[in-house]
Amino acid sequence: MTTQNRGSIAKVVSASLIGTTIEWYDFFLYTSAAALVFGKLFFPTNDPLTGTLLAFLTYAVGFLARPIGGLVFGHFGDRVGRKKLLVLSLLLMGGSTCAMGILPTYASVGALAPILLTLLRLVQGFALGGEWGGAVLIVSEHGDDKRRGFWASWPQCGAPGGNLLATAVLAILAATQSDEAFLSWGWRIPFLLSGVLVVIGLWIRLAVSESPVFLAAQKNNTTTHAPVVEVFRKSWRAVLITIGSRMAENVSYYVITAFILVYVTTGLSLPKSAGLNAVLIGSAVHFVTIPLWGKLSDRIGRRPVYLFGAIGMAVWSFAFFAMLDTKNSGVIILAATIGLVLHGAMYGPQAAFFSEQFPTRVRYTGLSVGGQLSSIAAGAVAPLIAVALFKEFGSTIPVSLYVVAMCVLTVIALLAARETKGESLHSEVLTERGHVPA
Repeated sequence: MTTQNRGSIAKVVSASLIGTTIEWYDFFLYTSAAALVFGKLFFPTNDPLTGTLLAFLTYAVGFLARPIGGLVFGHFGDRVGRKKLLVLSLLLMGGSTCAMGILPTYASVGALAPILLTLLRLVQGFALGGEWGGAVLIVSEHGDDKRRGFWASWPQCGAPGGNLLATAVLAILAATQSDEAFLSWGWRIPFLLSGVLVVIGLWIRLAVSESPVFLAAQKNNTTTHAPVVEVFRKSWRAVLITIGSRMAENVSYYVITAFILVYVTTGLSLPKSAGLNAVLIGSAVHFVTIPLWGKLSDRIGRRPVYLFGAIGMAVWSFAFFAMLDTKNSGVIILAATIGLVLHGAMYGPQAAFFSEQFPTRVRYTGLSVGGQLSSIAAGAVAPLIAVALFKEFGSTIPVSLYVVAMCVLTVIALLAARETKGESLHSEVLTERGHVPA
């Protein structure tokens, strides 16, 4: 790769990373707020766990909108280009998050408060459903075949980056405010901060050029007018592999970063800072290790790295809670950090691996639909199921078994997939396996 090409891909990577970090900041901010304050402010009940469950229901609603966003953004992204849709997704996400910061609570307007919160959560989910596929694609399609795993892993860092930013802001507010002040008005600050971040993200993202792979397909007239139809007709196998491969990754991530906030405060009666600090430090390490896993997948393949993460997470799901039960802050931080490092082994090679499953003409749609359908079955319900299992059995063992079951599904999907390391994204050769380059 020439110096000029390195500069170009670095610019694209930076724009995608900053954009995805902002969008995940908005999305994870809601997750943390649902665990810490939304139950009390928008769903007041006599039982704290019941209020938290109701708050996580609205959290899950955001995931229901993600496949719709994936379909809409994927359709137009495969027809008119990746860049325009990425700008739109950032505007929608930032606008809905800012609006949450000025919402009246249940004490002020009654049932209207949770209804408005739910509607804004739907907009968030719709926007994120289109963001992820476009962000990883525009990097994958700018980079070279030999280092795609490394370059495409950087937009994935937006997830821990956004979580790191959201958790850091909440942790600072929690440390500098009383619980009463935070519950009264302090929680609004990080939501309103999103508006400033969106302006920065748009300025950077607008400067990025369109994907050369998409432009080549457009020039050669190999784009399609009905990408979603073609995806389900010819690429159904790749969609199923994408869905299955995300089950362990999605569920484990939300158990480690969202359920931990519920468990340490409600189950272990520790201050919320114990969970927030663990997620904060773990996310920092996660951010650094994701590109390393992506780079390793360029050397030994996508599947071996991904399989290591899935199998490792199945084992770690039991050690994770055992370490939390020590109530030792250092041990809790270590538990979250190791869990997120194992998660990175799945998340690092994921962007390149999934991008390589689909041809250019339907890549945005296929990646978005497969990725977001799995979000409903996995991420949407993970904190909800974890809280419900803990409430029903009074133990974390059922939660660990739930994570293990998802890891088994992911291992099966990976064993059914083929290795894609080093394949060209320009290939439009179709086979009976469903849009697979020969």
